[in-house]
Amino acid sequence: MKLENIIEKLPKVDLHVHLDGSVKPETVFDLALDQGITLPTNNIKELSGYLKIEGDCDSLIEYLQKFDFVSQVLHTKEALERVAYEVVEQAYEENCKYIEVRFGPQLHTNKGLSLEEVIYSVIKGLKRGEKRYGVQANVIACCLRHHSTEENKEVIRAASAFHGKGLVGVDLAGDEATYPAHLFREVFELAKQKAIPVTIHAGEAAGPENIREAITNLGASRIGHGVRLKDDPELLNYVLENCIPLEMCPISNIQTKASASWDRYPIRYYFDRGLMITVNTDNMTVSNTCLTKELLILVEKFDFTLMEIGQVIMNSIDASFLDARAKKKLKNKFLAEYKRLEMTSQQVI
Repeated sequence: MKLENIIEKLPKVDLHVHLDGSVKPETVFDLALDQGITLPTNNIKELSGYLKIEGDCDSLIEYLQKFDFVSQVLHTKEALERVAYEVVEQAYEENCKYIEVRFGPQLHTNKGLSLEEVIYSVIKGLKRGEKRYGVQANVIACCLRHHSTEENKEVIRAASAFHGKGLVGVDLAGDEATYPAHLFREVFELAKQKAIPVTIHAGEAAGPENIREAITNLGASRIGHGVRLKDDPELLNYVLENCIPLEMCPISNIQTKASASWDRYPIRYYFDRGLMITVNTDNMTVSNTCLTKELLILVEKFDFTLMEIGQVIMNSIDASFLDARAKKKLKNKFLAEYKRLEMTSQQVI
């Protein structure tokens, strides 16, 4: 069996996938039609150009502009439930067995929904997809860098009502360079009080000082992206010694210029140093990607072996916000599948 085919068949985990960055173009078209929203084109193929990065992208800011368009149609319970369900469907098509889907609840309240209604609608869609496709799916609620402290604290409060009921963590996302991590200490102090696990986008569009701040003062137990970690050897050693996972998203990281080129992308260096790297899609639609494609990048660009790919996937289980019992159950399921694919447990753990 070809390596590509084996990777397609491997059970997978996606810990860093954004809801609004993974809406199918045909769904945007349907929702806009239902809601009476005028689109710039009635051609699905042309519409894709408004949702996806095509060719070069200059920065994270340009990348984030793709979200502005799709956000217009995501302000009803029905729309949120549908796109959440379809993210699970897309995960199933990639043989993902577990996903953590993140989104900013404040971005979906323009038509009067409360934060609690937004979160509930997304969880409802994920659980409906979970029941239909057998993919475990949980939510991470994002605070947003351009929002006020009080707006973000409202997200933490709303998230706390669903913690353990389909929601597993909170995050900080957005324009990292303009809004550094230290501005959000008060927000994530509340997350600490509520005992909600934290992951923070850091080291993507700004330096390792944001990673340090996320870990030491915001309570992050995982780091979203972490590409710039290599710029601070002392911090890198700290992350290594404390087994802090990195949620890396290779294709997105190149598109947003988190890394200038594949030659400079540090994923092989991190892996060889023993860091707990995970590989994720970030935004399936915006980056025109899927998890198989992301994992194949490791093979094509960095000479990862099949066994190393297996280790990266197992890292994702360990890094997830599942409890210990659920992690063990998922690991056993994956090892059984690896065995079926003639990958021994000794080779991937």
